[in-house]
Amino acid sequence: MAGIEHRQVDSDEAGMRLDRWFKVHFPGLGFGPLQKLLRSGQIRVDGARAKSDTRVQPGQTIRIPPLGVDPKDSKSGPIAGRDLRNSSDAELLSRMVLHEDAKVIVLNKPAGLAVQGGSGVSRHIDKMLEAWTSQKGEKPRLVHRLDRDTSGVLVIARTRGAAQQLTAAFRERDTKKSYWALVKGVPRKREDRISTWLVKEQTPDGDRMRIAKHGDEGADHAISYYRIIEQAGQNLAWLEMEPYTGRTHQLRVHAAHIGHPIIGDPKYFEADINWAFPGGIQNRLHLHARHIDIPHPNGGRLRITAPLPPHMVQSWNLLGFDENTAGEED
Repeated sequence: MAGIEHRQVDSDEAGMRLDRWFKVHFPGLGFGPLQKLLRSGQIRVDGARAKSDTRVQPGQTIRIPPLGVDPKDSKSGPIAGRDLRNSSDAELLSRMVLHEDAKVIVLNKPAGLAVQGGSGVSRHIDKMLEAWTSQKGEKPRLVHRLDRDTSGVLVIARTRGAAQQLTAAFRERDTKKSYWALVKGVPRKREDRISTWLVKEQTPDGDRMRIAKHGDEGADHAISYYRIIEQAGQNLAWLEMEPYTGRTHQLRVHAAHIGHPIIGDPKYFEADINWAFPGGIQNRLHLHARHIDIPHPNGGRLRITAPLPPHMVQSWNLLGFDENTAGEED
């Protein structure tokens, strides 16, 4: 039959409910029509009938009959793993843009894309920015960093002068950055300040930070703040976290330090044998640079909020978290 399409599930969509998969790819398809297509067997997964709560896995093929709605533009929306592999630098950067003017660019960095080069890193934003070199030969400059597995707001300076001003704003702490995290368990205090000393150590898996004592060689003071926005029973909590200082892996180490490591953190997550990883949630770092408030080189302040990455959207939907309950100030 003409119009039937078959699509493969991407690696970033592991464990996603089928109804959510259709909401991402065909946002114009309503709940009722989707249910009718599922009941009649017109939508199938690997040739088999499926239900709205069927969880899809990478590599599975979804049969899609004519839907009468426009599919989501493949060049817009969340950036999936296949995009990181197959898209050009200029195209990818353009899809990340949250704000752009003559002095500043703000990106929504996808999880899994490194900011700078290093061991085993074949693609990173610093190198990709060469695609945006101006006619004067000036390449946009990084002014701060995000961990490879952390998604969210990343500020880029277009000019040398803007880079100096923005870097100074970070150094002088004239910026406010807030992150969203999903953590194991629920902290006893609804909000608190975390203050420790951190030192970097080399491990076979790369750099790792550990809690140190005041006076230890190489130790830096680190201060973070958090508040609980919402929780799923006593198993998981949605935190807003703010780093007052800017140490490597600071929020990840501090979350683990208070006994509530960030879900999916490959370096710092530890759980006792009685704790089960929540079904349907991807084992990927659930840390997102949600919002930044920074002085603009031309005066005034720039306030930018970044949408959640696909794996965190999936978790928020699964847990029934509503982004509107966060009480953010834009």
